[in-house]
Parts: sequence; C-alpha cells; structure tokens
Amino acid sequence: MDVMIPAVGVPPESRRRIELGLEGMTCAACAARIEKALRRIPGVEASVNFATETASATVGSAVGPEQLLDAVERAGYHAVVRRDAPAERAADRARKAAAYAELKRETWIAAALTLPLLAQMASMLASGDWLGGTSAHAEWLPRWLQLALATPVQFWVGRRFYIGAWHAARGGGANMDVLIALGTTMAWGLSAVVTVLGLEHRHVYFEAGAAVITLVLFGRLLEARARSGMSAALEGLSRLQPATARVRRGGATLEVPLADIAVGDRLIVRAGDRMPVDGVVREGTSSVDESMVTGESRAVAKVPGSTVFAGTLNQDGLLECEATGVGSATLLAGIVRLVAEAQGSKAPIQRLADRVAGVFVPVVVIIAVATWALGYWLIGDASAALINAVTVLVIACPCALGLATPTAIVVGTGRGAQLGVLIRNAAALEQAGRLSLLVVDKTGTLTEGRPVVAGVVALDGATRSRVLELAASIEQGSTHPLANAIREAATRDGIVPRPLRAFESVPGKGARGNIDVGGKEIVVIAGTLAFLTEQGIGAPDAGALQSIGNTLVGVAADGRIVGMIALADRVRPTSAQAIARAKAAGIDVLMLTGDNPQVAAAVAAEVGIDDFRADVLPADKAATVRALAARGRVTGMVGDGVNDAPALVAADVSFAIGTGSDVAVEAADITVVRNDLNAVVDAILLSRATLAKIRQNLFFAFVYNVLGIPLAALGMLNPVFAGAAMAASSLSVVGNALLLRRWRPKQ
Repeated sequence: MDVMIPAVGVPPESRRRIELGLEGMTCAACAARIEKALRRIPGVEASVNFATETASATVGSAVGPEQLLDAVERAGYHAVVRRDAPAERAADRARKAAAYAELKRETWIAAALTLPLLAQMASMLASGDWLGGTSAHAEWLPRWLQLALATPVQFWVGRRFYIGAWHAARGGGANMDVLIALGTTMAWGLSAVVTVLGLEHRHVYFEAGAAVITLVLFGRLLEARARSGMSAALEGLSRLQPATARVRRGGATLEVPLADIAVGDRLIVRAGDRMPVDGVVREGTSSVDESMVTGESRAVAKVPGSTVFAGTLNQDGLLECEATGVGSATLLAGIVRLVAEAQGSKAPIQRLADRVAGVFVPVVVIIAVATWALGYWLIGDASAALINAVTVLVIACPCALGLATPTAIVVGTGRGAQLGVLIRNAAALEQAGRLSLLVVDKTGTLTEGRPVVAGVVALDGATRSRVLELAASIEQGSTHPLANAIREAATRDGIVPRPLRAFESVPGKGARGNIDVGGKEIVVIAGTLAFLTEQGIGAPDAGALQSIGNTLVGVAADGRIVGMIALADRVRPTSAQAIARAKAAGIDVLMLTGDNPQVAAAVAAEVGIDDFRADVLPADKAATVRALAARGRVTGMVGDGVNDAPALVAADVSFAIGTGSDVAVEAADITVVRNDLNAVVDAILLSRATLAKIRQNLFFAFVYNVLGIPLAALGMLNPVFAGAAMAASSLSVVGNALLLRRWRPKQ
C-alpha cells in the first residue's frame, strides 16, 4: 500500500510556524492572556491550547522565536520552543512527571493539615447547614491551633497561587490564581484577625481557606492524571519505533541507533520485531500487522517489492528491507506530526468560550466586590458578606470552560489516528461532524482504481488468444492503465507479444502500429470503437458489453475488426457497505465521475448510490461541489486523484484516500490511511461523536458557572463546597472527553 501523508500546515515560504511549550497556565484566562500577548507582535498569528499547554504561531521572516518567548515571559508565563524531537518529548514527559510528583506530595501534606479543621464541620453537616457558611459550630480545636494548621497550607502549600497571581498581575491580567489567592487570603486574614484580637463571639473560617486550597490542588492532581490520558494515542504512536535497528554493512549485520540509518541501508527485520523505518522488501516473505498505522486489523502479506512502514510489526518471517524513508520522512512521523498539529488547533465552536474566558476573571472580581458590599449593606455582617464574596471567587474558576473544547479535540484526533483517520485541524473535525452531503469520486474511491480484463469477444473467426496477442503486441508502446491491464492479461494466459515495428499513440482514442507476424508486418489498431470507425473499420454493436459497466477496446488487424476486449475497474468489496453506513447516518451520497453514463450507472447500482453524474470534467466537479455547498448544506468531497484536487478544495470538508495522489492528499482536510471508503464514514462518525462531547462539555461548564455564581453571591454555598464543586467541574469535563477513547465505529 503506497500511503502518502501531506506536509500539513506548511505556510508560504515568507511565513513559518513556530511551536511553543507553555508553563504556568492554570485556566482558560491564562491561555487567552498569552494568545493576546503573542498577537500583539506585528505579523504574528497565534493560537494557544490550554489543554495541551502549547502555542502555535505563524510568523513572518522578521519575527524570531526570541520575540515570542519574550512576549510570553512579559505576560507572566514561561515558554520554550518545541521542535518535536524524540529527546525533547522525553524531556517534556520527565518534567511533567516531576511536577506531578511534587503536586502529589504537597496535596497530601495539605490534606493532613486540613483534615482536623474539616472535622469541626461535622456538626454543621449533621445539622443540615452545609449550604451556608455563617452558622456557629462547635470548635473542637483551640483557635491558635487552627491558625497553626491553616497558615502553612495557606502560604507554603498555597504559594503556587500567589506566584501565579503575581505573574498574571505583573502582566496586566488576572487568572484563576488571582481568584483563589484573593478568596482564601480574605478568609484566612479575617480569621487571623479574630483569633489574634481574641474576638470569641466572631466566627473563624480557617477550614474554608485551607479546604479550598487542598481541594483545588486535589482537583488539579486528578485533572493532571486524567489529562495525561488525552494524548495516550499520540504517545503510543511515538513509542512504536524501536530505538535501534539491525543493518547489513560490509558483509556484517550491525545493531545501530535509529538516527544512524540512512536511505538505501539494508535492514534485517526478524519475526516479532517492529519496522524501524519505511522501506521496500528486497528479500523474504512475511505477514505484517499494520493496524497501528492503518486501523486495519488484518495482517498484510509482504513479498519482495512490498512497502513497509516504521512502527509496524513483523509477525512470522525474516525480511530484508531497503530503507526509503528515515527520521521525520517516515509515515509514522508524518502521522504524529499531523495529529499533534490538529490537537493544538482550535475549533470554531471554541470562539465563544475564548471570548468569555478573556473577560471572565475581571468580571468575577467585580461580582465578588459587589457581593461583599451589598451583603454588608443588607445584613450588616461584614464577615458573613466577606465569606459570600470568597465563595464567589472560588466557585467562578473558568477551568472547565477552557478545557471543554480542547480536551475533546485531543482525544478525538488521537483516537482517529489509531483508526487510520488523520484530521488536519479542529475546524475540519467540526465541519465533518456537521456534514450532510458526501460527494464521492468513482475511480480509486468506490473502485480499486486498477482496470482488469473482464472479458474478450473474438470476431470473424479469430480466437481469444489471437485477440489478446494482437492487442498486447500493440500496447507494448503505451503506458496507459488500460494497456497495462491488457498486457497483464496476456501474460497470465502465457501469451508472448509479437515484436513491435512501429507505434503511434492517439491520446484519448487508442494506438496503432505495425507488428511482426512470422516475418510479415501487419497493421494493428487498438482503441475505442469510435476510433476504429474513424479509421474506416466497422464495429459491431457493443451495447450488451457496455451495459455491464465495462470499458471496451476494439482490436483490428489489416483493416478488419477481430475482437473486443472488455475492461472493468472492479468495485471495492467494502464500498457498498460504506455507502449503506453513510445513508444510515443520514448522509446523502452523490457520485461524480468522468466515465461514461453506462459505467457510472452500473457502479452506482452495485454500491447502492441513487444519485450520480457522469461525463464530469475536473473543473465541472469543482463547480458542482461549490453549487451544492452554496445551497447551505455542509458538503464533503472524497477523492484520490489529481483531477479531484479542485473539487476537494471547493468542498466544506474534504477527504483523501491515503493511496491517492500527492496533490489530492495535500488538498484534503482529512486523510484516511487505509484504502477503504469505510474509513471516511468512520471519520465522519468520530467527528460527530467528538462534536457531541464538545457541546456536552460546554453545557456543563456554562451551567456550572451560571448556577454557581448566583448561589454563592446569595450566601447559599459554603466556600469548602464551592472548592469541591470547582474541582469536580474540571474533572468531569476531562473525564467526559476521555470517554472518546472507547469509541468504536459501528459497522
């Protein structure tokens, strides 16, 4: 299988893409702040992904990475340039693992210090007053001990919130850390003043501040663990290549690092080993499991001349392969690069969430101040009003809002890669999820794209062998796919072509020339029946043959027709099933083909397509797709040839069969690696499932804040409960997105 992967996302030469890894983001407001800082640089277009902690910037020739890094630093965060090298990915994993270990240790310390404080809330919970935070409750611990327990939680464990808040404020913005730092500091400060001044009649809220910090950290811990599973598919692909390979050099077989393999090296791949690079089999036979690349579970037989791909598993034979693609030029590297770029992109549906997140924190601070002022004015209790304001600050964190879309995209595109579906960006995924009309090409999409001889009709006393012999002899001078099919049929029948003495090709019609038959030259013509008629050769009625979907080649010798050869491009065995699945999903299917109406009708009937158009030129295909899209329907186009590229560009979302031409793959939004229209249907259904998760997540996130903030402002929530709810909201969004990892296409 000759799979081609596009050099995705490559801007014009005057512009280039720079990827950044980001550190210090705690919520969607952070991502919005960094994105705004990068876009302030002249000539920079930037997109920040909170879920993957990355930024993608397209810059002009006058902008360097240093300017981007400086802009991020000035915004209060840290960034490094990502080059996607294996060593860099390993270092990034190690850094995240160390940060996770530190967060885990501090979370457990905070929990140990906070637990005695929370024990005092048992009486409040037992009394049913868990919504409000102002009722007196039995204090089992002396207040000086409560102060001693809460202070290290507030200022040592919680220092990360102060650091983050300072960086955000220094950069002129506000984020989740600002909300947590303000809220918990106010609760701790009020309680500390009451304790130091000995105001026994006033309430203290040490457990509120400490519990909020502990619960937020615990939520981050669970969130980090859950988010580590988002890119599991991509990480799994990245680890498929072995670190070393057995290379034959100078008559000896050496084990060398992967980086030392060059194009042209001969590699020895034993049974049970993974292919280290892309290559061509030169010696040996085996079966290779390519499911991790194509999503196809069946093993593929490999013989000399077969193509193999890095990361695939050699099952039961010894192969000697010649390296044809190494390093970043392998199919596997292309898939990883494509999926990584898709995971870092933004879907149009995320724009609303981004706009909200950009102004959310300042608005929440204003609401909190108003809550305190109005509460104090209405109830005359400054401490109670302050706790209500604290609760507003705690519960209003926009983390869930920032995670809603990117988490689903990361998991969805990763799952697609496992199934052999490569999605260029999040916008393509969203469009595919809304698709209602699928336009398909015939040749190479519904059919195998490789004509074969389906039948031979001998006329005027000739035999089948005679017709094939004459046709194969004249077609020696042609490279047309029909000529190749005729020569292959003759070879299978053991027919040796006659020497060709002269040859002339007539594009679009056929060929003529002289062949040597026993020392005598005869004139042979092979081509369309219309071409034979132009040459003054009468042709019989071929309606019966053409009605079964065959292309006909007439064969004439010395001015008289001797036979006709019927050629057919066989329909793929899975095409009918794919069309049925598309219809079941409510997708209308239209076939466009440049072939004649008889052939088009036969193929359409075989695969179950009700609507088709034949004799369509490439330019007309594009015009047809544009007209369909202009009617307001989200239109997809599937193709594999150079002639499909204009139509692919014209469609709302385009799909390329991975075995297609480079031009078709470059023009497409989604590439399916395996040569099966079912993979296109899988891509559409996966996109729908991902889009559904995005909508669910956005609903959860918006409803959480819409309901939570008013309840907190009215004094109906305890700060501790607010902290737990905030952590749970982010975790629920990530967990909901992770369910996509279990998605399976329905056959």
